[in-house]
Amino acid sequence: MAIANFIPALWSETLYSELEKDYVGVRLCSREFEGEIKGEGDRVKICGIGPVTVFDYRKNQNMPAAQTLTDQQRTLIIDQIKGFNFCLDSVDVAQSKKTLMQAAMKEASNALSDVADKYVYSLYDSAVKSVTNDYVTENNILHTLADARRILMEHNVPNSTRISLEIPPAIEQKLVLSKVMNATDNTEVLGRGYIGTFMGFDIYVTNNITPDENGCYRCFARTGRAVAFAEQLSAVKAYEPELRHGDAVKGLHLYGAKIIYPNELVYLNLTPATDDESEE
Repeated sequence: MAIANFIPALWSETLYSELEKDYVGVRLCSREFEGEIKGEGDRVKICGIGPVTVFDYRKNQNMPAAQTLTDQQRTLIIDQIKGFNFCLDSVDVAQSKKTLMQAAMKEASNALSDVADKYVYSLYDSAVKSVTNDYVTENNILHTLADARRILMEHNVPNSTRISLEIPPAIEQKLVLSKVMNATDNTEVLGRGYIGTFMGFDIYVTNNITPDENGCYRCFARTGRAVAFAEQLSAVKAYEPELRHGDAVKGLHLYGAKIIYPNELVYLNLTPATDDESEE
C-alpha cells in the first residue's frame, strides 16, 4: 500500500514527536503561547502582568487603594517558513517501505530542528545584559559563569528557578577540563544535549551555537520563560510523485521566536583559547 493512503495527521504527529526529541534551543523556550498558527506572518499575542507593589500593613488602619495592574503585551510574529519534500523510489522501498520512510522522517526532523535551533540562538535584544570572555580557559571559565549568574540574580531571578546554560562543544571542553561540573541522574528527563549541572545551571551542549568570524560564540544563560517559541507543521502530505515510481512526503514548518523577558537572559560572548594558548 502506498504511503499516500496514510493519514496526513499521522505523519505530522510523527514529525512533531521527532522534532521534540531533537530540539535543544527550542525545547528550552516557553511554548505556552503557540495557539493556532495558520501561515507565515501570523501573530501570537503574549500577555503578561506588571509588578505587584508590596506595602506595610498596619492594624486598624485602612489599606492603600487596590493597585491597578498593567498588562504587558508583546507580539510574536511567525516569520520563519521552511519546507521539505523528499521521495523514496519504489525499487528502494519494495522490501522495507515503512522502515525507510520512518528513517527519512527522522532525517527530516534532524534538519528542521537544527535550522530552528540556530534561529533561536540568533535572537538578539539590546536590553539583554552580556558577559564577555575573549580568552576562555579551564581556569577562568568559572569566573565568567559566576558573572552571568550574578546578573540573573541581580535581576531578581529566584534561586528556585531552573536556569539553562547553552554552550557549544568548544566551551564544553573548557568546562569539562575545569573538573567542576556535576553529572546527575536527570539526563534522560532533561533531554538531548544535557550534560550536567554547575552553579545552579542545567548545562546543555549544542552544535547550533556557531562562532562568528572572530571565533566568538554567543551562548545563552536563561530561564524557561525568557524566550517564547511557537511553531506548526502545515500542509504535511504523503503523495505519489507524478514522474516517479515512489512515495514522497512534503510539508511546511512555520515558526517564530521572541525574547519576552530580557532580564532573564544573559548573553555569554565566549572565545575559547586554543590548547596551545591555554597551556602558556
